[in-house]
Amino acid sequence: MNDSPEKISFAGRVRNNFLTGLIICAPLAITIWLTFTFIDWADSWVTPYVPQRYNPESYFNIAIPGTGLLIAVVFITLVGFLGRNLIGRSVVSFGESILQRMPLVRTIYKSLKQIFETVLREQSTSFKKCGLIEFPSPGSWALVFIAGDAQGEIAAKLNKDGEEMVAVFLPPTPVPTAGFLMFVPRSKIVPLDMTPEEGAKLLISGGLISPDYKPKQIEGPETAISNATEQPAVSQP
Repeated sequence: MNDSPEKISFAGRVRNNFLTGLIICAPLAITIWLTFTFIDWADSWVTPYVPQRYNPESYFNIAIPGTGLLIAVVFITLVGFLGRNLIGRSVVSFGESILQRMPLVRTIYKSLKQIFETVLREQSTSFKKCGLIEFPSPGSWALVFIAGDAQGEIAAKLNKDGEEMVAVFLPPTPVPTAGFLMFVPRSKIVPLDMTPEEGAKLLISGGLISPDYKPKQIEGPETAISNATEQPAVSQP
């Protein structure tokens, strides 16, 4: 008896083709839409402050997407270049001294500056590792991003029993833009090999997209003996 594959109806083939096309087109369309939305947002903030004689749109009589974003990138890069020399640092210090005299503004400025310095510092180790902790109850595990060792007053108050405390960020699913800052003993964290990008994909997908994992093979005595027996014997002359 010949085993023939199950025939798929015409409606089933149309549905499968539609789902395949949706998987291909949806991420591409959403990426393009988000990109142009960000470009338009940047243009709407920067372009109104550009003088007409320096605005390319005044010469071509058409809107050129990305003009404001390009000007912003050039301006920020120029400010960074000037801020690295002596004169630029003096100007920045003078401006910060003015902000330090404003009660509400100085708090906002110091907090934002500390956040940007921590996130954008080239040698920062923030959120370069993922781990698991038992949350919200024993036996239940949650994915966290490891920020670093507890420091300052928190370390002095919590590291009393010789157990080092680690700061971790516990984000929600599926939008990991907010969450909980927790201080957990180092021994209670199960480190993971996945990158923070892979961990973010796992959170955003609600556990549907799991990164590939290849267990590390540790060569023990049995493995060494097996490898030795598998090697071909050398014939004696």
